[in-house]
Amino acid sequence: MAERLARWTDGALLDPIAGLILPGLGDVVGGVVGLFIVAVAVQKKLPAVVVARMLVNLGIDTGLGMIPLAGDLFDFAFRANQKNVALLRARHAGGRGRPGDWMFVAGAGLLCLAAFALPIVLLVLFFRAVL
Repeated sequence: MAERLARWTDGALLDPIAGLILPGLGDVVGGVVGLFIVAVAVQKKLPAVVVARMLVNLGIDTGLGMIPLAGDLFDFAFRANQKNVALLRARHAGGRGRPGDWMFVAGAGLLCLAAFALPIVLLVLFFRAVL
């Protein structure tokens, strides 16, 4: 069922087309639909780091897909659901997360931390310069 969902959303381009037709909302709906594949991974008891990597893939697809025009072009290429089904197949057989999974999730975490910290640092530097 997860493979069929990925074929329809990414292979038949329903996810990017929904984002084009319904800017913002189409990407959120695509992300919510993609959570089904993540739920299958949880049900099959894949390692937490693999589930986290799948959630990062969905977050990237949904977040960047919301950017007008450029996000829609990105959405045509990224195909998060197909990536997540590939992770589901590969990691279900192995039973463990791989170092690449840990590096991907850690890198995404550091990037998010930097994205939250940068505005605060810039604001502090601005106020120091002004005052």
